[in-house]
Amino acid sequence: MFHSSVRRCLLLMLIVLGATGCAKHDARLDAGPVRAVEVASGVFMMRGVPGEVDTTTLGRNGNAGFIVGATGVLAIDTGTSYRHGVLLLAEIRRVTDKPVRQVLITHVRQEFLFGASAYRERGIPIAMHRKSAQLMASRCETCLKTLRRVLGDEEMQGTAMFKPDLEFETAGDADLIGRPVRVLYFDHSSGPGDIAVLDEQTHTLFAGGLLDWKRIPDIQDSDLVQWHRALEHLRQMSIETVVPGNGPPAGARVVIDANDTYLNQLDARVLELLRKGAPLSEVADAAALPQFRDWDQYETVHRRNASVLFVRKERQQMFE
Repeated sequence: MFHSSVRRCLLLMLIVLGATGCAKHDARLDAGPVRAVEVASGVFMMRGVPGEVDTTTLGRNGNAGFIVGATGVLAIDTGTSYRHGVLLLAEIRRVTDKPVRQVLITHVRQEFLFGASAYRERGIPIAMHRKSAQLMASRCETCLKTLRRVLGDEEMQGTAMFKPDLEFETAGDADLIGRPVRVLYFDHSSGPGDIAVLDEQTHTLFAGGLLDWKRIPDIQDSDLVQWHRALEHLRQMSIETVVPGNGPPAGARVVIDANDTYLNQLDARVLELLRKGAPLSEVADAAALPQFRDWDQYETVHRRNASVLFVRKERQQMFE
């Protein structure tokens, strides 16, 4: 469904409009230093900053992290740029001198991808789901050009497209660091190849695109029916702490329930507008969800979500 030409045109328009509103001043310190926080024993999160991709945040909006085992380190997501990836790796080195055995990329959003050059430069293999790799190859040259335009050539110096060293298609155990880690995959849910990473020792989940917290989830590449099923699977698992794709760490139940509630409310509101015959031009303004008004990106991602879902439902209605 995400290959729909109508949807691509709509998303491109919204991306361009969003980019023109980015801050123009150079305020590198506003992005804050990269700091690893231990959220569970041997499990570390390097939190992204809220806000838009602009020169204030440097696009460093997504969370990254790592798990320290007996024989090495598993890194999770790589940041927005080569420069960001270098900082993430330096923070891993500050915490431990154990070798980074592999980096897993959880999903295809620009703030999780383009630090990969820094990892590859150090001989660290990059792994991602095959469907994520295909999606990245199909569109992320454009993402990279947009980042260069918004953040500038200096900030994006050394950043390049890449192909993963390892592609996989199923969930399974990652026996790399002398510590039990599971890679979870629930088919096409929040995205076609979106994965999560579970540290079984502490029951800590790096949720990637499956879960955000205090930030509006992005439905751009989603299958909403399967996403709800994935959330139900997570609800049944032994998970204590969630490191979301964006936002602070939190208890599993509250994060899962909040994401499920948002998706349900979005679906119900958009369906109501469709039944009333609302034009697409009015959907973003009419799709208010007061419960989530204080979440990061409510005025941008939520409005886009409403428009994207409206177009999807309208097309489904046409072909029924």
